[in-house]
Amino acid sequence: MAFLRKLDHIIHFFMKFYRIRRYKTSPNTPLRLPLNECKVALITTAGFYLPEQNPFDSNDCSYREIPNSIQTQALSDGHKSEAYDKRGTEIDVNLAFPLDRFRELESEGKIGSLNYRHFSFMGSITRPKQLITQTAPEVAQLLKDDGVDVAFLTPV
Repeated sequence: MAFLRKLDHIIHFFMKFYRIRRYKTSPNTPLRLPLNECKVALITTAGFYLPEQNPFDSNDCSYREIPNSIQTQALSDGHKSEAYDKRGTEIDVNLAFPLDRFRELESEGKIGSLNYRHFSFMGSITRPKQLITQTAPEVAQLLKDDGVDVAFLTPV
């Protein structure tokens, strides 16, 4: 994450006066199973995509499906925000999409299983209406259809 005082003056101005939206409700659902019996999916806002998928555009509210079988090094980073410091994820994708760490948790029996697919969104969306009304609910329904018990979100 970049420090506000180190950002370009235009970005600094934008970030300083950006209206933060607050929501009074949360889609949080209490866990009904022990974690070692749960099916888990990962969701990131790092803008990762596969080489055969289209990269994200700025303010892109779409998502990319990431198969559980992917080698994390094959992911491309398409995050467009000037305020997003990619140096860490260039070294280790797991900082923003911890699939390898979750594979370890699965093999250790700490989680039940990983879903066959995960999802990536673009972060830093300044016009999130489509994300809130369309694409995030689509992904939620896909995860529900897959029988996912826990969605682990890594926002960037």
